[in-house]
Amino acid sequence: MTTQDFDPRSGSLVERALFNHRLIVVVLCALVTALLGWQATKLQLNASFEKTIPAEHSYIRHFLEHQNELSGLGNAVRIAVEAPQGSIYEARYLDTLRRMSDEVFLLPGVARHQMKSLWTPTTRWVGVTEEGLEGGPVIPEGYDGSPQSLEQLRANIARSGELGQIVALDAKSSVIFVPLLARAPDGRPLDYGALARQLDELRSRYESQGVKVHVTGFAKIVGELIDGVRAVLVFFALAVAIAAAMVFWFTRCWRSTMLVVTASLVAVVWQLGLLPTLGFALDPYSILVPFLVFAIGMSHGAQKMNGIMQDIGRGLPRLVAARFTFRRLFLAGLTALLADAVGFAVLLVIDIQAIRELAIAASIGVGVLIFTNLILLPVLLSYTGVSARAAQRSLRAEAAQEKQPLWRWLDRFTQRRWAVGAVGASVVLAAAGFGVSQRLAIGDLDPGAPELRADSRYNRDVAFMNAAYGASSDVLAVMVSTPEGQCSQYATLNKIDALEWQLRQLEGVETTNTLSLLNRRVLAGLNEGNPKWYEFLPNQDMLNTVTAGAPRGLYNDACSLLTLYVYLRDHKAQTLTRVVDHIEAFARANDTADVKFMLAAGSAGIEAATNIVVKDAWRTMLLLVYGAVVLLSFATFRSWRAVLVAVLPLMLTSVLAEALMVALGMGVKVATLPVIALGVGIGVDYALYILSVTLAQLREGKSLSESYYHALLFTGKVVLLTGVTLAVGVITWVASPIKFQADMGLLLAFMFLWNMVGAMVLIPALAHVLLKRRRHPSAENSAAFFGALHTKP
Repeated sequence: MTTQDFDPRSGSLVERALFNHRLIVVVLCALVTALLGWQATKLQLNASFEKTIPAEHSYIRHFLEHQNELSGLGNAVRIAVEAPQGSIYEARYLDTLRRMSDEVFLLPGVARHQMKSLWTPTTRWVGVTEEGLEGGPVIPEGYDGSPQSLEQLRANIARSGELGQIVALDAKSSVIFVPLLARAPDGRPLDYGALARQLDELRSRYESQGVKVHVTGFAKIVGELIDGVRAVLVFFALAVAIAAAMVFWFTRCWRSTMLVVTASLVAVVWQLGLLPTLGFALDPYSILVPFLVFAIGMSHGAQKMNGIMQDIGRGLPRLVAARFTFRRLFLAGLTALLADAVGFAVLLVIDIQAIRELAIAASIGVGVLIFTNLILLPVLLSYTGVSARAAQRSLRAEAAQEKQPLWRWLDRFTQRRWAVGAVGASVVLAAAGFGVSQRLAIGDLDPGAPELRADSRYNRDVAFMNAAYGASSDVLAVMVSTPEGQCSQYATLNKIDALEWQLRQLEGVETTNTLSLLNRRVLAGLNEGNPKWYEFLPNQDMLNTVTAGAPRGLYNDACSLLTLYVYLRDHKAQTLTRVVDHIEAFARANDTADVKFMLAAGSAGIEAATNIVVKDAWRTMLLLVYGAVVLLSFATFRSWRAVLVAVLPLMLTSVLAEALMVALGMGVKVATLPVIALGVGIGVDYALYILSVTLAQLREGKSLSESYYHALLFTGKVVLLTGVTLAVGVITWVASPIKFQADMGLLLAFMFLWNMVGAMVLIPALAHVLLKRRRHPSAENSAAFFGALHTKP
């Protein structure tokens, strides 16, 4: 056949519109690429504390409702300034601390009225003297650095209750506690990357003056992750290079290889350009999305290239080959991309804005692949074609008298003994994987920031804080609401005292702090420190007196909200669950119409709320993903048996991926939840390409062995290529300085490979068990619908 013999009016309306106006399609795509490439330069990389928390959860609503009355229990940074050669009771150290505290005070985004250090007037002491209760700022009035002033400071700190809070137990360091605002003074969202850089600059400058500085908090984690983005870009470039090399090894044709890579990169450019256009930014959690878009694009692009290469090898002109390949694979490709898009879109049901924005970014990326890889790439290949050597090489396996060893081995799974064995082995693997996956925890499993390496600067700083202050920075705060002016009532404080005592007995709770505890301490102090008086007495006048002089962090100005601080050993999932469950049970038993115990504020309280939302959304998300895949597969295949053949391998991958997470010590959380859903969307691509060709051949009356062999030659070898290529590309991430990226690399490599194995092995085995091999009465129509392997002119 020549191009002149081909009827340009044949094919679907979409095909005619695209290929009869090829130049217009190319020019429009070039213009869009230029425009969105320019827009991509405006894309910002930032993160927001508020976007990583579930704003609609009751815990967070309680926190946000009383946020202005709580003292720095949300997003905050802790800066520990250490005197490595002495103690904090030295004039030089205190002068350095004062200057650093003043500089931190002026940083943009700092909630200055809540900031706390030894030099802030809100850090006070309360003590019992001969004249009764007295108090004042911890830094003595008239401090001049003399030995007398330093001794007075030592006494004030001892009476302040700040040992283990902002003063280390060994008195070798003190903390500058820095609560942060959601927005900078100019009204723009806080730039965490810039803040982290400013903190690093302060650290470097003051460490040159003889102190050591340790910084912890969400802003510093984000700063570390943003710094790690440079490594992400290196790994992305490496993945592109690996993908290009593997495709070239497969085709031995530079022009088609470069077109496939270029089309996939164009999709990434479009996605990155659309994000700022729609008002979105990238954050460290969604930085993997461009690679996933590239990976999915390479999978679909390689299929189109392979189809055109084979048709050119059979003697068809490049335009005709492009149109025939478009006919055969457009429906399967569109269905697969829709399944990918839906897989991402279901993440919108999760009440965490960071995940929702990731879902939107990924859905946009998959959407543009319909244009760049299903439409633009075949159109471009219709101009360039492929080299003659590559075209002939692509048909070598088809022309061979014997099947290649790999194809011969895979073909065995169409036979009863091998099919039943594969299905049986899959059942055993699924049962074992399900058993292991039951130990999959919700939330973090390690102290510090599990997104970073255990030996990272940040996690070393966390370890220092925990050791020096006797408790971690993981604080869970219980809010107790009362009628206005009645926060000091004995009945209320007595309940808080009871809860406080119970919490101190729980594993994982280091200490607590409340107005009730302050009353016990003051009563003992008024009686010469006699421990017999360390009691909570029903004396309302005494309670009112102590409350009047108590720090405002324990209650608010209107005396309508009390705060119970619970200092935890860590923020591991089991620790949070244990504490939260106990507090909720206590609240159910002790809440009244006037007094209510409400969770939760503090970093650990917010983490607990996030874990609850993730746990509730986890299974719901998977059900929605699989529901969408099942519906789309049924719309394509019109057979429930075929749907089972396509979906069961994906379900096995999901179960084994969760078991792998247990083995890797990973929990289900904001950073990992999306990846669990991605495995389903990525895997369905492989299943749809192989199964659509197999079914088309079966409905032409061929045997399962013949049908599957045709599918292997046409789409299967590209599935094998892309599975291995993408796995090799992401496995390089294990060298990343960001631990969660390294973990994602292992998890994604496993999913790419196992989905490929499932498609190559389980689809023929399940087809043998489930599919009826008989000729459909309307074979020609069905073949046209699914796409015959070889379209005749």
